[in-house]
Amino acid sequence: MPPFDEFIVGVVILIGVVGAAIQVYPGSLIVAAAVFFWGAMTGGAVGWAVAIVAVLAIAVAGIVKYLVAGGHLKRAGVPGRTMLIGGLMAIIGMFAIPVVGLPIGFILGIYLAEYARLRTPAKAWAASRSALRATGLTILIELLGVAVAVGAWVVGLGLT
Repeated sequence: MPPFDEFIVGVVILIGVVGAAIQVYPGSLIVAAAVFFWGAMTGGAVGWAVAIVAVLAIAVAGIVKYLVAGGHLKRAGVPGRTMLIGGLMAIIGMFAIPVVGLPIGFILGIYLAEYARLRTPAKAWAASRSALRATGLTILIELLGVAVAVGAWVVGLGLT
């Protein structure tokens, strides 16, 4: 693959890493697609090995993050319905308040759903904190998967 094309793949990967960190767009999928594209265009054992490692790392991270977050929320007693309301409010917040609306909507949605369910501000806030911790864990797990994919790409660059 020509150096300029590898540079463009690197820029797309960087955009994906930022997306995985800020969770506004599907950054890990962008990284997986970019590394897979690089692997397919590079070809050979190295290209395909890197592509497979990247896709598997991101897929495993995607599965693990939901299992870990679900377990964390289940132990905290936060029902799935509350998370659904938080997610819907996050989407509304994203459009209502550009840039920062997604996390604000998520937190507000969790709090309001738990307040309606528990009728106690302290318990609603405790559930909101648990949901935020679970969300933070999912971001870290996703970033770990992305880091493995980027690391595989960097190794692949060195080998080709």
